[in-house]
Amino acid sequence: MDSVTRLGVVGCGLMGSGIAEVAARQGLDVRVAEATPDALEAGRRRITASFDRGVQRGKLAEVERDQALARLSFTHDLADLADRQFVIEAVAEKRGIKTDVIQGLDKALEDPAAILATNTSSIPIVDLAVATERPGKVIGMHFFNPVPVQGLVELIPAITTSQETVQRTRDLAAQLGKQPIQAPDRSGFVVNALLVPYLLSAVRMVESGGAQPEDIDQGMELGCAHPMGPLRLLDLIGLETAQAVAESMYEEFKEPLYAPPALLRRMVAAGHLGRKSGRGFYTYD
Repeated sequence: MDSVTRLGVVGCGLMGSGIAEVAARQGLDVRVAEATPDALEAGRRRITASFDRGVQRGKLAEVERDQALARLSFTHDLADLADRQFVIEAVAEKRGIKTDVIQGLDKALEDPAAILATNTSSIPIVDLAVATERPGKVIGMHFFNPVPVQGLVELIPAITTSQETVQRTRDLAAQLGKQPIQAPDRSGFVVNALLVPYLLSAVRMVESGGAQPEDIDQGMELGCAHPMGPLRLLDLIGLETAQAVAESMYEEFKEPLYAPPALLRRMVAAGHLGRKSGRGFYTYD
């Protein structure tokens, strides 16, 4: 099977921009789609700023940055992704939005062999696959934030996904310099099935007055050698994303440990989403 050379990315937030950046650095022709011109411009600035930081820190030569930027193009029309061999959607973690995007891509892609990957962190892949005319070509490809730094990607085949699709996705992960692991098509997959109950337990500890965020985080960082405590990690992930993942997992399993605590819901309702909003469990400049 030929290597993927033309990649599409839908969504240019933190995850989509990270995927696009990594792919462009690895030599792929990358076309990024966003819903509005403003969102597209914000994504373009985010990618450019990340490349510039790489140059400033000596991790990337100026010529490499310029070559990578030249491999990127941007659009707000899914029809412009028609020639892509592989498309990764990285839009908001909401089932309806992801389904609409997957269906739009299914119609837009000219090559019936083109693969549609979803970067969902909790939605069962089969639910998205059966919404298309190519269920055998739909797979989960779950990256971790920040994408340029984190080496892992979860591959999640649905019951409908062909073995050829699995292998091509595994090959693409290797092209992007990522280590793939295969996960079951159940909400939460491998990493979030273990991680989310831990994060929610930390929120409940704050909610009950049992400990302060700083003490919880230092306890896990210094006592368990975690690089980041659970509440700082929640702020990095985004509290609304964590809530959506927890709700999806609770919907599937009805286990109380997956239910979003009231404090998490209140913080999301207040717009205290973590780093992206400037305030979560901590305050950010």
